[in-house]
Amino acid sequence: MDLNHILLFLALVSPLLVLARAWRPGGPYRGWRIAALVVLGITGTAWIFWRAAAGYIGGAAWFALLFIPAIGLRKMTELAARQDYKPARKLGQALQIFHPSAELREQINLFRALESRQPGAFASPPIPRDIAPEHRHRHFRHAPAVLIFILLNAAAFLFEISFGDWNDPEILHQIGALEPYAVVVQGEYWRLFTALFLHGGFLHLLFNLFALYVLGPPLERSIGAVRFAMCYLISGLASSTGVVVLTVIGVVQVAQLVGASGCIMGIVGAWAGFLLRHRHAPHAKQRLINVLMIVAIQTAFDLSTPQVSMAAHLCGLIAGFLLGLVLSPRAIARGGDPARN
Repeated sequence: MDLNHILLFLALVSPLLVLARAWRPGGPYRGWRIAALVVLGITGTAWIFWRAAAGYIGGAAWFALLFIPAIGLRKMTELAARQDYKPARKLGQALQIFHPSAELREQINLFRALESRQPGAFASPPIPRDIAPEHRHRHFRHAPAVLIFILLNAAAFLFEISFGDWNDPEILHQIGALEPYAVVVQGEYWRLFTALFLHGGFLHLLFNLFALYVLGPPLERSIGAVRFAMCYLISGLASSTGVVVLTVIGVVQVAQLVGASGCIMGIVGAWAGFLLRHRHAPHAKQRLINVLMIVAIQTAFDLSTPQVSMAAHLCGLIAGFLLGLVLSPRAIARGGDPARN
């Protein structure tokens, strides 16, 4: 995949999403609106004058002005929830370099005031479950299936590297890439499974593992490890099978395919099915809207990137959605409330 193209897509879509969610008169979002507009401005300028490097320039702006502040502000909130006001204030002051907003300055002043108060003068505020330190430290403790799949994908990639160039079609053929012709004519049905753990480069692997890391644990805590593993594997197999069938009937033309993207889209679909079944839970509808937004972004990316198999993603998504509806427990497991993860 072309890194410049991926970063360009990210530098355009991410600020637009920020603007769509934060475009309200006044309020606490002014700093984010300005940052998003700056990223769009830098990306647009780069596209006009340095098109060959526009993605790298826009991606750097996105990383500095949107990604780092978002991660840093989340950490700052966690520190404040633990009443660690001094490190929260210092982190906020460092973030001002990337996000010099009035809202952040107000938070820093608040931390400074809280820091100066005598210990024990006020009752400790309750720490929300979603940002409690012990909850964060258990990211994988109650999600063993996610950890296992991450390790399996990483091990498979090391196996690929041992064979040589992972972009060589011949090498990918030898180690198990999905090839519809080989499956249908030669009966190599095992390729439907092995291709799910192979990747066309480190960047391809990184994106899939990051998505699994973010989306997987809360879903596994909600439906259980066995159900999660079933969603992951069955969605992946449905994705591979769907590509083969669509290739045979002439809807798509796929020579060779690798990647866990079908499994990941299955997890997205399972989230949608789970949230739809528990749509009356707190914040479930907002979470469902977020899932639909992920689907829309992925679809736009698929349409703009010829190297990506949209058919595989859609087949995995549909299978995951049906599995989410069928496998979702009637009651939400403790620690798996989608409103809290």
